[in-house]
Amino acid sequence: MNIVRRDIDQNNAVVTLQVEKADYAEKVEKTLREYRKKANIPGFRPGMVPVGLVKKMYGKAIMAEEINKMVSEGLYNFITDNKINILGEPMPNETEQKAIDFDTQEDFEFVFDLGIAPEFEVELTKKDKINLYDIAVSDEMIDNQVKSYTGRYGKYIQEEAVEEKDMLKGELLEMANGKVNEEGLKVQDATMTTAYMTESQKALFAGGKKGDLIVFNPSKAYENDSELGSLLKISKDEAKDITADFQFSIDSITRYHEASLDQELFDKVYGEGVVSSEEEFRTKIKADIQENLVADIDYKFGIDAQKMLIEKFNDLVFPDAFLKRWVLASNENLTEETLEQDYSKMIDDLKWHLIKDKLAKKADIKVEAEDVESYARKMAKAQFAQYGMIGIDEQIINNYAKDILKKEETLKNIVDKVAEEKIFKFVKDAIKLDVKEVSIEEFNKMFEAK
Repeated sequence: MNIVRRDIDQNNAVVTLQVEKADYAEKVEKTLREYRKKANIPGFRPGMVPVGLVKKMYGKAIMAEEINKMVSEGLYNFITDNKINILGEPMPNETEQKAIDFDTQEDFEFVFDLGIAPEFEVELTKKDKINLYDIAVSDEMIDNQVKSYTGRYGKYIQEEAVEEKDMLKGELLEMANGKVNEEGLKVQDATMTTAYMTESQKALFAGGKKGDLIVFNPSKAYENDSELGSLLKISKDEAKDITADFQFSIDSITRYHEASLDQELFDKVYGEGVVSSEEEFRTKIKADIQENLVADIDYKFGIDAQKMLIEKFNDLVFPDAFLKRWVLASNENLTEETLEQDYSKMIDDLKWHLIKDKLAKKADIKVEAEDVESYARKMAKAQFAQYGMIGIDEQIINNYAKDILKKEETLKNIVDKVAEEKIFKFVKDAIKLDVKEVSIEEFNKMFEAK
């Protein structure tokens, strides 16, 4: 098989593969013999079908299959051996490719178009500058985390007098004409809180004590039928017809008390003896917040680094006509209009892919198993932190990380992320960083749509 490359320009080439009978004849004959051994044709014992009959029945199909396989392997071996950095996939040439007829031809010519990536090198120096934001941890951020802990590790205590957020439990009895209606609704162990009542009905419970009988109107206390139905243990539709007053006997008053800033709380959050004072507690919280902000800071740096590098190589030339043709052929639901709208973004993504590849080779970046495991643990910590769960036991983190890595798609994404992190670390070390301290509010505004 003869293969010839002809360059059209720096981004486009045509590769012609000439296949003669001698190139494929032996393989076709070998495949025919294998077919003969397996062929199950009425009137012939297995393996005894005449070669001529097998050839007549399957010869052309086998020849076409072998030639196509040979052309595919030959083309990709040629690309690999010659280190041609192609974009997309080879496409049949639309003007030079002649019609193929496996019934009449013995020699064939296949012509393919190649889209070739632009040649460039990524050189980074201290003349290249990117902002690196340092988010200041404010007292308010620390206070909010302290409050989150005191709230989470608090406890329920039985009280004697009602306050707004208390949970009340008792018996509800429907009334009529100022007295309990013996035929009316009765709800044992009714549970409610006045926090969600209307102001007029909430006031009736203020200062109430265990054992008190409070008369109120549930239909006026709650603004929707679902809440009323839930209290009275009836359907939403049945609740629409409730207008009567009810008597509520206060059997118990339960109040949630936030935890005190004491050693018991410190030990629950960070483990026994790790923190021994409020000052140390706040210092540890500040360090945890700073640690969790690193991912956001690195994310912003990654965005800015990507933007800087793409702009740095704005003059790269791509085989636009080839790429558009390939993308449309690969995505049957994509229209030319949509492609034109999205093409500049597609080129930026392609440019970034090529830049990352260059940087990875320059930095000799490799992703090891311990890198993946470390990233999974970081993911686990971040997910717990979203719910204010900081200082989680390492064994819990490790087990959660192992579960994360069991998902094949997640594992692949983590490998990509680790490689990208290493690339950004290489960029960070090679350029000049302009460190700017900002508040969390200022930092978050950078992500608002303009």
